[in-house]
Amino acid sequence: MRCNEGFSSHNRHGPLLRRRHVSLRAWLLRAVAGTLLLSTLLAGCTTPAIRPETLAGPAHLQRTQIAAGDFVLTAFYRLPHPDQPLTIYIEGDGLAWRSRSEPSDDPTPRQMTGLTLAAADPGSNVIYLARPCQFTPMAANPRCQVDYWTGKRFSEEVVASMNLAVSHFARQAPGQAIHLAGYSGGGAVAVLIAARRNDIASLRTVAGNLDHAAVNRLHRVSHMPASLNPINYAQQVANIPQLHFSGSDDKVVPAAIARDFAVAAAGNCTRTRVVPGLTHTGDWAAQWPALLAVTPACQ
Repeated sequence: MRCNEGFSSHNRHGPLLRRRHVSLRAWLLRAVAGTLLLSTLLAGCTTPAIRPETLAGPAHLQRTQIAAGDFVLTAFYRLPHPDQPLTIYIEGDGLAWRSRSEPSDDPTPRQMTGLTLAAADPGSNVIYLARPCQFTPMAANPRCQVDYWTGKRFSEEVVASMNLAVSHFARQAPGQAIHLAGYSGGGAVAVLIAARRNDIASLRTVAGNLDHAAVNRLHRVSHMPASLNPINYAQQVANIPQLHFSGSDDKVVPAAIARDFAVAAAGNCTRTRVVPGLTHTGDWAAQWPALLAVTPACQ
């Protein structure tokens, strides 16, 4: 539940003041106790941000920053074997909004699902790419404005920057195939990157927002005309082996979004799979090694 759920905006202690047999002292004690309880509940709702190194360190992923077009991107990588393929993970939208109408001032994710997936990957060459304005200090990112994690989160300049970061790591493993994996909005970015490259060997998305117009209609929020929409590029990636995972209990990006993308891609290379019991922000990392064993393939 959200931290503000279950708390009414009216004063719960008001009726006490109208009770003749309750002393002011007793009321004050009750009020203080209620305030302490409320503070405790709110503290329980506030999850402290985990340092990304806490997740990346045990997986031997090193932190770096990449100047990529309009943005300086944060990445974590493990690349000991440049003669082997790369698997590149792309983070979700992060903390883009504080509420339906109030954007955040920093989109750095609290949960870091994309990073947990990268950390759970036992492969040799694993790279994690944060999205623009995530993790990197704003002072190092003068182009970072709220539009780039709200209405322009999938804009041309965002996708171009992320693509440059993919090329940065591709140069460190010349000629090797690249496997892309993206979580939520990172799945959208992965599709948009794949549509402009010829070295993508496979594509996986996890709870991927593969049609932001449909998702926004579903939730009755503003459209994003300044953003590229992955479903419009489905045909351009149709020949790439790809697998799109959806959670059976995902109410944010329901499985129908991935199915519709597969229909738009047509052909024999696009598959979808519903994972039982998982929500949008569920523990995907716990199941990721098993899901990785399912190899995207053209049938």
